[in-house]
Amino acid sequence: MDDRLIEILVSSFGEMLVQGIKITLPLTLISFVLAMFIALVTALVQVVNVKGLKQLARFYVWVIRGTPLLVQLFVIFFGLPSLGIVMDSFTSAIIVFSINTGAYASETIRAAIEAVPIGQMEAGYCVGMTYMQIMRRIILPQALRIAFPPLSNSLISLVKDTSLAASITITEMFMVAQRVAARTYETFALYCEVALIYLLFCTILTKLQRVCENKMRIEEVI
Repeated sequence: MDDRLIEILVSSFGEMLVQGIKITLPLTLISFVLAMFIALVTALVQVVNVKGLKQLARFYVWVIRGTPLLVQLFVIFFGLPSLGIVMDSFTSAIIVFSINTGAYASETIRAAIEAVPIGQMEAGYCVGMTYMQIMRRIILPQALRIAFPPLSNSLISLVKDTSLAASITITEMFMVAQRVAARTYETFALYCEVALIYLLFCTILTKLQRVCENKMRIEEVI
């Protein structure tokens, strides 16, 4: 490795890391929070079996899971302006990532709710609780423990998916790597470097996931 390449990697690392903290992480966290709200509502609509809304929820999940994320980004950012709906790239990315992750996460939450034994619901009715009280106090807390690992995986996957935001002009980590590579022609080294930064972010999230899972196990035992 020559001095020129080392200098390029050192100078670009800070630039990519800063964009990762300023753009990639906020984009991930905002999208994930919105996705969890969408997922919970979509899952509950299906579990409660609200007529009409259940079919709408299933249609939403079917469409989103059946189309590529990149295509969804292009439809929102490049397609909607032809209909007179114009949004900046960051807002477009948040909408797409939230809707996309929400569709997958809704199935995780729905399956977790249905995995709670039906006897828990019957026990709640026996002590005079309403349906909403049972869901809030008994079913959902247990479903959260079941759904937490796969939802954590969705968050980690979303961190990596944000690299697609470069395709709609968002200057996040991957776009910085692309620009530096185009200027220096050190494509292999720079793309490996940005991959390591993504790996660093995902490793931190994985460690946090394990800490939270261990805490949940301790609380369950207590």
